[in-house]
Amino acid sequence: MNLPVETNRLLLTALKTTDAPFILELLNTKGWKTFIGERYVRNLTDADTYITRILSNPDVRYFVVRLKSDNNPMGIVSLIQRPYLPHQDIGFAFLPQHSGSGYAFEAASEVIRLLTIASKHPILYATTLPENTRSIKLLEKLGLSFVHEFTRDTERLFLYQTILAPEDNIPQ
Repeated sequence: MNLPVETNRLLLTALKTTDAPFILELLNTKGWKTFIGERYVRNLTDADTYITRILSNPDVRYFVVRLKSDNNPMGIVSLIQRPYLPHQDIGFAFLPQHSGSGYAFEAASEVIRLLTIASKHPILYATTLPENTRSIKLLEKLGLSFVHEFTRDTERLFLYQTILAPEDNIPQ
């Protein structure tokens, strides 16, 4: 996927170490800590280390979501190849002041659209905590369907999926 990617209101860019102040803020929001987990990123050095670790992992890709009008980062859409899933997992997180304006839907929709065109994976997954009702509503609005509940490291999770390719192209 070539970056940057533009939508009507947004610009999706590759994560860079210069995004450390934004990552520091995002990872310390109540929503991130409650629904994604504590990452122990307490200062800019920690944020830089976190970003460097992401950039060095070929199984993880973060798209920084920015408003085109001011280029300020407001959220992320992630694609992660988790060891316990056969296909990529899409995720999203936004600063609280940018929630409820449709930005997550707009950004994630564009990533899904581009994956449908270019992905080698016929299926896209998403995992979420059962109590993360806002995430569940967004996943369903994006066209992902509930598959099942499972437990990973003692944590209950819901698995959602969408088909990115015609069903007759899905390997059996």
